[in-house]
Amino acid sequence: MQRPKWIFAALLAVLSPAPLGAADVQTEWERTLAAARKEGTLVVGIPASAELRKAIDARFQEKFRIPLELFPSRGPENVTRIINEYSAGVRYFDVFVAGGATPITMASSGAADDVLPYMILPEVKDPKNWWGGHIWEDNVSTKRYIYAFQCYTSETFWYNTSQAAPQEIRSYDDLLNAKWKGRIGFLDPRNPGSGQNSWTFLWKVKGEEYLKRLTQQDLLITQNQRQIAEGLAKGKLAFTIGLSHYSYEPFMKSGLPVSPIPRIKEGGQANNGSGVLTVVKNPPHPNGAKIFVSWLLGREGQELYGKAMIQGTRRLDVDTQWLKEFGVEGCKDVMTVDDYYRLETHLESSVLKLRNPAIALATKILK
Repeated sequence: MQRPKWIFAALLAVLSPAPLGAADVQTEWERTLAAARKEGTLVVGIPASAELRKAIDARFQEKFRIPLELFPSRGPENVTRIINEYSAGVRYFDVFVAGGATPITMASSGAADDVLPYMILPEVKDPKNWWGGHIWEDNVSTKRYIYAFQCYTSETFWYNTSQAAPQEIRSYDDLLNAKWKGRIGFLDPRNPGSGQNSWTFLWKVKGEEYLKRLTQQDLLITQNQRQIAEGLAKGKLAFTIGLSHYSYEPFMKSGLPVSPIPRIKEGGQANNGSGVLTVVKNPPHPNGAKIFVSWLLGREGQELYGKAMIQGTRRLDVDTQWLKEFGVEGCKDVMTVDDYYRLETHLESSVLKLRNPAIALATKILK
């Protein structure tokens, strides 16, 4: 016998939890905060930026009175430690913030937790507050472990303004000029990170033959970010590919002639920079992790993070127009969501389709 539709509606109303009201949300927040203060020191892995470390450490502990230990390091280094500790049954880290596809290995190893339960504030959990809604790095396998909170046009292509003029670099093809042989630095694309992301973008928009010709320019290829950044700042290199703004921050503050390349013919990739977040599976300080995740992904946290990293959030209530003075543009200011999916190279789907063959090429032709 067919049951009336109102019966199913009534059952759904009974079985589905009612949305929390403002008072309930405040009660949950206060309860979580009180528990977090009793858990001990929260441990968070972050990008290797002194500016970011200073900003987060000062504001978070001042506001919430939760002890905080930050580990600023390259994403691959932090994620390797987290996975090794997790495999050994050690729980030290709580939250991991990095860039690109770096945390995908963390999710595939079982060391990542579902992020949504840590978004305990409605302003964070509601996808309507985010340009493009909720975007997950793990967009093929799970769509819940790696949250991408940033999107901006990439600024990983830099030049020394005393060594090259803007009109000399209107396209990536201009790097093939014999004038620049031995004067281009590239963050090693054989390792996870922004160098790999940049290599994949070039593989996508220029093709394999271009990359083969580029490597014949006697590139300085290394994982030593300081060596590349310093080489550009001191004029030993004219161009670098793969390093983000924070690598050049101390040199810019010193007035040295380093700058992102102005917009070129091929355009800039849609990048999440250092803007993805993962929670360690069964973190030792779960309440502290909820407070940190909700704060970082909230309006204040996103404003602070963006200013420290010179990168653009996807939050719709946070201004990113100011990025233009640094040669960077927030995705939500200059492109559609469809454009983003056409230009990005970091989501899991792109890793499988683009990055893996690009890495295979790098492994083959780089010595």
